[in-house]
Amino acid sequence: MDKKLYTVIVGSGSYIPPVVIPNDHFLDWEFHDPATGEKFDRPNAEIIQKFNEITNIEERRYAEPEHKTSDLAAFAAKDAIESSGYDAESFDFLIVANNFGDMDINNPRTDIMPPISTRVKRMLNIKNPACMCHDVVAGCPGWTTAMIVADSYIKSGNFKRGLVIGSDVNSRVRDPHDRDSMIFSDGAGAVIVEARESDVPVGIISHASRADAIDGGEWLKMAESVNPAYDGNELYIRMMGNKVYVYALSVVPGVVRKSLEDAGLGLEDVSKVLIHQANEKMDDAILGRLFKLYGKRSYPKDLMPMTIRKFGNSSSATVPTLFDLISKGKMEDHTFNSGDNIVLTSVGAGMIINSIIYRIP
Repeated sequence: MDKKLYTVIVGSGSYIPPVVIPNDHFLDWEFHDPATGEKFDRPNAEIIQKFNEITNIEERRYAEPEHKTSDLAAFAAKDAIESSGYDAESFDFLIVANNFGDMDINNPRTDIMPPISTRVKRMLNIKNPACMCHDVVAGCPGWTTAMIVADSYIKSGNFKRGLVIGSDVNSRVRDPHDRDSMIFSDGAGAVIVEARESDVPVGIISHASRADAIDGGEWLKMAESVNPAYDGNELYIRMMGNKVYVYALSVVPGVVRKSLEDAGLGLEDVSKVLIHQANEKMDDAILGRLFKLYGKRSYPKDLMPMTIRKFGNSSSATVPTLFDLISKGKMEDHTFNSGDNIVLTSVGAGMIINSIIYRIP
């Protein structure tokens, strides 16, 4: 059999900020109805309890005041470099998925010039001028999108090795009057990928994507506060939760199935599903719908590892963080073994969906 070029992960890292924000942090906040702008007449304890029942989030992590998106990305990258032993000067590219650039804690305006990737390159002290830098902005699927871009780079034959990072500081763009803002958190995850010739499929063996900009483009966006009296000069994350939920359940399973079919695999061949940590109830329903496509009523509970209960939704950082924690044996009852087929999938603003089938070398 002729050898083909594949993209394999040869190192990983993550950065989980040390600032823990429990749900009771929001007990004194003033939440408003996004539909009417009126203040909710229900007590916050009741709102928070319902939020926990739906998302299973008990706490989340926020970046320290002095750290920005590029700092978190660099911390995760350093972890990947140090734990793998690779020389950063050997990288041909550095891709950073992020959604808001750098934001000072006292000024939430996004700062994206110069690109976050070049800032990370400077922080890592990579002197190699041939190491290309590239930012990817694709909502929560930013890192999976960046991995597909990296796979294309490597399969072009022009690039051999690079860093792919997902980093976001969502805490600085959440609306303090929007109950949905409790879902968001901060963090970063990174992987080192390189080209490998093999006569059997390994690493990224397929991927499928979809973007529904006409119908879903306004369901998750930047907008003014849900409180009409709040400063109208600032924009915050606004999510039409029900529409996103219905869309994800109806569309994500089909994209995952296509990626499996393109890889020549069935559902029974999958060892793990690493799904974007958006909402545990939604993720559970998505996986249930996927199994129904194959005529199955339930799925093994160890198939889909979750971090959302403690870490919240760190957007483009959730999937690479999951990958790193499992790779390093830091998630109880979850491991990767050579030959395992894992699904890396995410859905988010755009609306954009990606599904990657990755075979552990």
